[in-house]
Amino acid sequence: MHRKIYLVLLCLITASGIFAQQQKTQSQADRNRQERKQHIADLIKREEEGALIFNKQFLLGFKLNTDGWSGMYEHGKYKTITKTNTWFIEFGERKSHREEKISLSDQLTGFPIGNPFAYGKRNNFYHLDFGIGQQKLLGGKGPKNGVAVSAVYSGGFSAGLLKPYYVSVLEPNSGVTQDIKYEGNNSYNDTLFLTSAISSAGLTKGLGETKIVPGLTARLGLRFDYGRYNELLSALEVGITGSFYTQNMPIMVYDKPKKFFANAYVAIEFGGRK
Repeated sequence: MHRKIYLVLLCLITASGIFAQQQKTQSQADRNRQERKQHIADLIKREEEGALIFNKQFLLGFKLNTDGWSGMYEHGKYKTITKTNTWFIEFGERKSHREEKISLSDQLTGFPIGNPFAYGKRNNFYHLDFGIGQQKLLGGKGPKNGVAVSAVYSGGFSAGLLKPYYVSVLEPNSGVTQDIKYEGNNSYNDTLFLTSAISSAGLTKGLGETKIVPGLTARLGLRFDYGRYNELLSALEVGITGSFYTQNMPIMVYDKPKKFFANAYVAIEFGGRK
């Protein structure tokens, strides 16, 4: 009997301790929320008085373009409440709309043979861009910690990187496998390139033959910044980019080479403010 009473008391004490701990945790969470609200209210008040609440920002972004992909780093220095000067560096790859990966399969097992390859691809076209720009606040200055909408525009230099695209082919006469690239002179190798490819030769093949072509680039977009009074930056950006190079940039065998490239993009961006 005494043992049962002891167990009941023990359970009650344990339950009360757990309840007290939960209450303490909830109270701390409420205090944190109140402190956060007060901090944001102070920032808004300072901004309304004309003070800069942050000095600089930085962000990393990943962009999906209508002609490829790219990754970007941007650093900004606040000049006024609505204007931020920026500099950026971006690396990515442009692709042709005709580009399509092909995988050959073994006739007996059905399993893929070698690496997938892009039929008729002549070059991998990478680009390294760097330059300066500005971010101009358009809206989102309300008292709530909502979305700020800014115009972003930038321009600078672009280094177009053309890396020859190699494929592994099976020579029909000898049965020997070799890695070749398209040379554009209607040679026997060009015929093999277009008729006997069985696999991609790999990303690093032809790296030493990469050709650098200088150019210019410009970007115009809208940035939707979620929680503009937060130290942590998270944003969505949409816009357009145009790049011009000093030479034609051939990507596919059957595409007409061109110097000017334009695309639309959407980017996810994360960073911080100080």
